[in-house]
Amino acid sequence: MEIREIDSELITQTVAEMCISANCYIDTKIKAALERESVREKSEVGRGILKNLLKNAEIAADKQIPICQDTGMAVFFIEIGKDVHINGKNLTDAVNDGVRKGYTEGYLRKSVVREPLMRENTGDNTPAVIYTEQVDGDKIKITYAPKGFGSENKSALKMLNPSDGVEGVIDFVTETVRKAGANPCPPMVVGVGIGGTMDKAAYLAKKALVRDIDKPNSVEYYAQLEKTLLDRINMLGIGPQGMGGTTTALAVNIEVFATHIAGLPVAVNINCHATRHASCVI
Repeated sequence: MEIREIDSELITQTVAEMCISANCYIDTKIKAALERESVREKSEVGRGILKNLLKNAEIAADKQIPICQDTGMAVFFIEIGKDVHINGKNLTDAVNDGVRKGYTEGYLRKSVVREPLMRENTGDNTPAVIYTEQVDGDKIKITYAPKGFGSENKSALKMLNPSDGVEGVIDFVTETVRKAGANPCPPMVVGVGIGGTMDKAAYLAKKALVRDIDKPNSVEYYAQLEKTLLDRINMLGIGPQGMGGTTTALAVNIEVFATHIAGLPVAVNINCHATRHASCVI
């Protein structure tokens, strides 16, 4: 098969547009879930909050302003076809140029500091966090997720023993959400990564958050575990914005990977009610 040439400028422009769009327009699946729960929520206060969240999303879309003032650290999952060659700048530079352009032109808050202790703001929301995977084909799929830290700060990782089993996983995930309380702006979406190594589990948990919330895990066992966890979490009573109620989470998404015979790594990555993300294929 012939190698397909893609100009880095196309990647930069695509990323810039995604940065603006994902921050201003709520995902249709998320919107549908909020509408559904605004009727089913048993708390009157909770129902009112869910309607306010929908109104906020409507205003953001109409005025093309961010859904939330925290427009996040830019996280990318990029699948690169093995028959693609990028002309011009390398992929990392092209993506960071797009983040710089999108966050500046879209008047999005720049929240990134150059390094974690002296904390000088980079002024353009770069560098982005970029994960790449080579796949078959001649296309590039870019998935962008602006990750606000009100939710990111409530994420957790635990190296369970294999003997802890599924109940250990359920207890850890549920307890992590309980400790998070109102801070992640519930109703939240909960990403769970199980398996691999410490770092792989964390990656899986974050990647789980960009899967559509109406698409269960492809393995029935884990699809059922997602339902079990969602039920347990919604029994916590945290409710919309932590004001009490039956809608603490909209979904639990689980991703898994092979692991060592002596280990059971589990990571929990939490997103706010907006769970902003967008995908594009070039």
